[in-house]
Amino acid sequence: MKNLGEMMKQVQAMQSRMAEAQAKLEQATVTGQAGGGLVKLTMSGKGAMTRLDIDPSLLKPEEKDILEDLIVAAHSDAKNKSETMMAEEMKSLTGGLPLPPGLKLPF
Repeated sequence: MKNLGEMMKQVQAMQSRMAEAQAKLEQATVTGQAGGGLVKLTMSGKGAMTRLDIDPSLLKPEEKDILEDLIVAAHSDAKNKSETMMAEEMKSLTGGLPLPPGLKLPF
């Protein structure tokens, strides 16, 4: 039972670190871009879009389809960066705890 008690202590410590990590991620931001920087999208570490910057040269009716594609691409870029940031944070949190591979804890 000693191992179970030690594991419970580790789980409690990890829960505390996860709460801190969640607060940190809410404050962090990532910026994705597309079209060589013509469209930039900023997201919080938790995935909420906080800013969209569109170069004025794209604000032409004939550029509508291109602009829409660039917004989607910028969002994808920012989302990938956000997921990488979250994965790195989780890696640092669970380093000492033996968790099964592929287990995703709630964030």
